[in-house]
Amino acid sequence: MSYEARLSALGYVIEPVALDAGRLVHAVRSGNLVFTSGQVSRWGDDEIRGQLGAELTVEQGYAAARMSALNCLRAVKAITGSLDAVRRIVKVLGMVNVAPGFVDTPGVIHGCSDLLIEVFGDAGRHARSAVGMTLPLNYAVEIEMIVEVA
Repeated sequence: MSYEARLSALGYVIEPVALDAGRLVHAVRSGNLVFTSGQVSRWGDDEIRGQLGAELTVEQGYAAARMSALNCLRAVKAITGSLDAVRRIVKVLGMVNVAPGFVDTPGVIHGCSDLLIEVFGDAGRHARSAVGMTLPLNYAVEIEMIVEVA
């Protein structure tokens, strides 16, 4: 089954995003690597904002990380034309909007990692960082990816 078909079976339709976002682009390709800009926890009409450990639970953060990952995949698709061009997810940087004292950033970013493994199998296993910080516009999660493509 293709990666696009796996995403569809999970209930997601990945439409490519317009790459030009003014002062930045959503992704760039260098050779066989695609680097995404940070993608926030907004998907369609849904968005998750707030601090983990204050307004939001780990479960809500997990969902936010999935949204952010889906947006990264939109940017990759815009560059490659199809997610079936993905050879492997190389690296994920997961940034979590945390309240003081919140320490389970890995539990939040598992939402991204689990989605990538569901879709890409072993090619979705990646190196990863999961860090806590203050995020712009109070989004719960922001994720960047490095993806190897054909």
